Amino acid sequence: MRVLMFGWEFPPHISGGLGTACYGLTKALLRHGVDVIFVVPKAFGDEDNEIKILNASDFEINLEEETSIELWKRLKYIQVASKIIPYISPEAYTEEYERLRKEEIKKNDFFKRKYEFSGSYGPNIMYEVSRYALIASAIAATHDFDVIHAHDWLTYPAGIAAKSTSGKPLIVHVHATEFDRSGENINQDVYNIEREGMLKADKVVTVSNYTRSIVINRYGIEPDKVVTVYNGADAFKFHSRPKVDKPYKEKVVTYIGRITFQKGPEYFVETARKLLKYDDNVRFVMAGSGDMFPRIVKLAARYRIGHKIHFTGFLKGPEVEEVLSYSDVYVMPSVSEPFGISPLEALMSNVPIVISKQSGVSEVLKHAIKVDFWDIDAMANAIYGILHYPAISKMFQKYGKAEVDQLKWDNSAYEVKQLYESLLSEYLILK
Repeated sequence: MRVLMFGWEFPPHISGGLGTACYGLTKALLRHGVDVIFVVPKAFGDEDNEIKILNASDFEINLEEETSIELWKRLKYIQVASKIIPYISPEAYTEEYERLRKEEIKKNDFFKRKYEFSGSYGPNIMYEVSRYALIASAIAATHDFDVIHAHDWLTYPAGIAAKSTSGKPLIVHVHATEFDRSGENINQDVYNIEREGMLKADKVVTVSNYTRSIVINRYGIEPDKVVTVYNGADAFKFHSRPKVDKPYKEKVVTYIGRITFQKGPEYFVETARKLLKYDDNVRFVMAGSGDMFPRIVKLAARYRIGHKIHFTGFLKGPEVEEVLSYSDVYVMPSVSEPFGISPLEALMSNVPIVISKQSGVSEVLKHAIKVDFWDIDAMANAIYGILHYPAISKMFQKYGKAEVDQLKWDNSAYEVKQLYESLLSEYLILK
């Protein structure tokens, strides 16, 4: 069985959990005898050589061909990145729009050259999403495969294009939704792309029942079409380090994640403020970056606890291991978390965790304290209990580590492979 898989990022060039999940699932599928062709907008050449990586930037497409013209007409609405990018100024948008418009005018130049993708999440991301779908159509027409698998909304148009060209079944994998990223203040354009991908797909895979409920209730997808497959925890070998002697006496409470609305960083600061009223022998670490960073720093300063919170910026693998080696508690106060990889890393480092009930990972972990993200009192009480009662801490360390060791990508891949096989059986019957 061969799968044509579309992703937006792939290790070692990743920005978060999406690339890690794609890698973990792909490697496990290979172990289950599934041949995977993994397409990315931009390959860098240092990816895992056991996996067949296709670089979309290497493919040439001629938009003067009739099939490409028809596809381009359908994709035109997502051509320019514009308004959906929250961090681009009006001036920058005008400049970017003019650049893209002029490029469109130079049709003869564009139609006869390859499109170089950045593979990033920058201000022209929607422009790249639409071009990626065109390349996907060309790849589908020139490669042999049985099933299409598209990861997250960025690749849904590519998956739809590949299905249109090949007639092969499509699975879309939901790692997060626009409601996770933006709450109720969603971007309608992104929502529309997500919903179209789910509607056109033959099956929708979600990373938790929490996300499955959102897909069914907020996107109107038939329940029988939506399947939950939990992530594994062993995509990479996580090197837990021995606990270190800290250069200070305080206990350490750690947050690791993007500093964005979805991750609930303000609730972490509010909890820190609450806890410090009862226990001044605590330091807090916020490891990550994001659009809310300036606001969170100001919030800590306004509460006069800035000297108790360390902002490290974005951390990579070994740096995460180091932070966890001197952490006493890990906290994930996410407002909406489809799954959550960092809590698993904390457990692998023998660090007790406090996580929000509004997370997918809370469905698979028993030995974790779970609270509502907005319940500052409960969160502070949970942290205080772990810090002050060694027996509680040791219990969560022992059983939490054993629990996370059972979350294997091989189990996830087995379920996904069964899904592939059932879809292929249905398609053979229809034919």
